[in-house]
Amino acid sequence: MSHINETSNKKLTLPPVLIFDSLEKKYSFGNIFLSLMSEKENSTCNEQVFDHFFKNHSKLLRNYIYYKFGDLNQAEDIVQDAFIKLWNNCSKVPLDKAKSYIYTVATNLGISITRHQKVRFKYQDYITQRKKETHNESPEFVMLEKEYMEKLKKAIADLPERQREVFLLSRIDKKTYKEIAELSDVSVKAIEKLMHKALSTLRKKIGNV
Repeated sequence: MSHINETSNKKLTLPPVLIFDSLEKKYSFGNIFLSLMSEKENSTCNEQVFDHFFKNHSKLLRNYIYYKFGDLNQAEDIVQDAFIKLWNNCSKVPLDKAKSYIYTVATNLGISITRHQKVRFKYQDYITQRKKETHNESPEFVMLEKEYMEKLKKAIADLPERQREVFLLSRIDKKTYKEIAELSDVSVKAIEKLMHKALSTLRKKIGNV
């Protein structure tokens, strides 16, 4: 009886080969390996895949950005930056999402650059407008105004981009806070706060603006 009990309490130990065969049948290691290899071959991080993707999409993307924003050299720079960003984030962007990713990145870059250029042009217009206002004044006043304009020019240039944009949209384009908020896709409160900060900074540096 004791012999039977001892035998029944013993655990059955399979040879390693049988264990592997059993696991392979259960988990299909071969299929898992092939799946992993396939994923690697189709990964955005694979240099050959990335190079092929670049050749297929870079020209179309460049044309799209050029037609949208009207500057060919700028479009080429934007495309370069978009693909660099894709490569740097390749582990996070599956190949089937890569096209959408580069178009989104490129469009956002174009919008940002265009907005910055518009701010710069508005800033130049504002300075020109202020200069015209002093055209018929006395030489002494013109000299003082010239010094003031230089200070104003530097003070506006030193403002954070969003504050500068709101200030110039208000003073040059005569946009209301509501209109600026709609253009910027933010609340009127946010625009009021940005304008208040811009005016406070400018007044501290040069007085009334």
